[in-house]
Amino acid sequence: EVQLVESGGGSAQAGGSLKLSCTASGFTFDDSNMGWYRQAPGNECELVSTIGSDGSTYYSSSVKDRFTISRDNAKNTVYLQMNSLKPEDTAVYYCSKVNVVVMRAAECSGNEYVYWGQGTQVTVSS
Repeated sequence: EVQLVESGGGSAQAGGSLKLSCTASGFTFDDSNMGWYRQAPGNECELVSTIGSDGSTYYSSSVKDRFTISRDNAKNTVYLQMNSLKPEDTAVYYCSKVNVVVMRAAECSGNEYVYWGQGTQVTVSS
């Protein structure tokens, strides 16, 4: 069974930083594409960033040059370093195992192409 457990969410001031972690189990992590999604109240679930099994990365335009995704295959863990945070980054952030890239979804759940964790809240105040 795929399990993804996020940690590291919380509150920050605008301009501050937070680092999210996600520990995975139940599948071959090294061979898997991983990612982070987020969903703010009233908004769709949107793709933030992905990292391939080969280390290649993708960032949405809204976070590019501010967020950095990385992975540690020895620890089955994927990270999201978030710098220069903005109030509009406030959302629940979901770690994901990405079988097929989905840019947006109604909810960060129940999709055959992506497995999502339970999510961790990030709140950025101005």
